[in-house]
Amino acid sequence: EFPWKETFAPGVAIRVDVTCKSSKIYHEGAALERIERAINTVLRAPVTRDADVTLKVRIENNMCTLSVDTSGEPLHKRGFKQFVGKAPIRETMAALFLRQCGYAGQEPVLDPMCGSGTFLLEAAAMATGQTPVRSRDFAFQKLGSFHKDRWAALKREIADTPTDLRFYGSDRDAGAIEGARQNAEKAGFADNMTFTHQAFSDVVRPEGPPGLIMINPPYGDRIGDKKKLFGLYGSLGTVLMERFSGWRVGMITSDRQLAQTTKLPFLKPASPVPHGGIRITLYQTKPLP
Repeated sequence: EFPWKETFAPGVAIRVDVTCKSSKIYHEGAALERIERAINTVLRAPVTRDADVTLKVRIENNMCTLSVDTSGEPLHKRGFKQFVGKAPIRETMAALFLRQCGYAGQEPVLDPMCGSGTFLLEAAAMATGQTPVRSRDFAFQKLGSFHKDRWAALKREIADTPTDLRFYGSDRDAGAIEGARQNAEKAGFADNMTFTHQAFSDVVRPEGPPGLIMINPPYGDRIGDKKKLFGLYGSLGTVLMERFSGWRVGMITSDRQLAQTTKLPFLKPASPVPHGGIRITLYQTKPLP
């Protein structure tokens, strides 16, 4: 009896996920069979496991809830990032931490351990007003309620703003630097970005006004033995204090002791955030003396 045609487009494949708990209808396979029959009869649409449109059915305590995934691919997938480095941070998380640092797209950003360039790409998107709708599609575009003309008009209203800001990335991994360059070019930010193959100990202060240093260094839960990282964090803090007066620092790590080893003048840290099975914390400073 569900009004299938009001939500789904005829003939478009649908994936159906069913869970049953504490209900008279307890067999997920039987529930799926009923729903599949209705979809086939009303919409003339196939039910497949690899469909772009997903219907989630939850039957709990005899209450049936139908939900539609309107996003499709997870929202951290922006649509332009082809290269992914070792132990990456998700794009949505990078955007979160940039905003927590007060970044508003009006200052340069530097990442001395940039990997695939996630922080820099998200910062450039903020600076230019670019949104993920530029480079990806969403599952709702295949629903019966989707208005193609309205969507096209909305996208036309979102105008990118040119920026002269520079974004600087470096990494000791040559493959990561090449991948970051490719990602920047795919995203349309190549002209605003400078990538250098070098260790963080060789990073130099760029010309121009100070900005924000965003860094996601390795931590023991993520890469290798934590005991070996204390020296790295200590050196990182020394480099930043000696060369980046006036710049602010935002650093992500899962370990408070590693953060303290830098001896950077961190403010009270933000609340930890679950990420990849661990909890990570943003540590940030005011402009360095």
